[in-house]
Amino acid sequence: MFLIDAHLDLSMNAMEWNRDLRMPVHHIRATETGLTDKPDRGKGTVSLPALRSGNIGLVVATLIGRVQLPGQPLPGWASPEQAWAQIQGQLAWYQAMEAAGELTIIRNQQQLQELLTVWATDTIPNQQKVIGVIISLEGADALITPEHALLLQQQGLISIGPAHYGPGRYANGTDATGHLTENGKALLQIMQDHHIVLDITHLCDDALSDALTLYNGTLWASHHNCRVLVPHNRQMSDAVIHEMITRNSVIGMAFDAWMMVSGWQRGISTSQQMHCNIAAIIPHIDHICQIAGNSLHVGIGSDLDGAFGTEQSPYDLDTIADLQQLSYLLEQKGYTASDIENIFHKNWLRMFQLALPK
Repeated sequence: MFLIDAHLDLSMNAMEWNRDLRMPVHHIRATETGLTDKPDRGKGTVSLPALRSGNIGLVVATLIGRVQLPGQPLPGWASPEQAWAQIQGQLAWYQAMEAAGELTIIRNQQQLQELLTVWATDTIPNQQKVIGVIISLEGADALITPEHALLLQQQGLISIGPAHYGPGRYANGTDATGHLTENGKALLQIMQDHHIVLDITHLCDDALSDALTLYNGTLWASHHNCRVLVPHNRQMSDAVIHEMITRNSVIGMAFDAWMMVSGWQRGISTSQQMHCNIAAIIPHIDHICQIAGNSLHVGIGSDLDGAFGTEQSPYDLDTIADLQQLSYLLEQKGYTASDIENIFHKNWLRMFQLALPK
């Protein structure tokens, strides 16, 4: 079944991890033998051939460039200008892959329909099909001013998540507290006025409350799981799930193992010890569907290339293509073929049709 993944860090992997994503996953792993600069060296699960093997023909792909602020737990740039240059380099990679015929940047609904027509064609092998990417900014630190969002929109940007980990220039994120900054409020106004989607992922509870109050446009959560199942501020509370359903939005399920099962200790736990397989995502999917009373508000946002690999993925996932196992697992849970289509692609397509200009 055609599958949409609403969160992959493709350009980060290409530009910061120096991975040629045109190569098969196992080839990329082999080139990283002996490297120790990243925790997932030799353990990656995502490449363009793997996406095609998994019938994943459309993804929301990120730009990301943090600024190093006091209390920021992850590496970042010393200035917004440097972070801006970083995401421009990432954008250049998407453009180079588009010129090479590997990717196509989806900028409007017509291009989306053309891509879907290609992927519905059985006479063309998947490995010859171009993969569609919808460009999103993860964390707004790299925007030198709020108005820089409009420059990115002119370059194909569709959505922005104002926060990432820790404190941010526009909003505080995971493991931080505090409300939107004044620039953050200005950014949301620009996003609403110019129809840029708000991705609420990573917003801390304070900033999320502000955002839901101030922003009335199209929103989604690209990669979020359920707080009631895995208690942590990174996860989505039932109250926010209810709000997302009320706003006819979609929540993408993340496959970072610590977000799937409770009690994970980073750098210590293993998926086998924690019984974290692909099926561990089903309770998160089902929890949202039970709250909604339907299957219209869940999708996939795997984040499988988000600075982790097989060491922090479900133990039965070798490459991203294995996400296709979800079809059988959902069927075994009692979900109908129509439900599975909703979760695999139809829900995200509804969002994209709202987000993309005609």
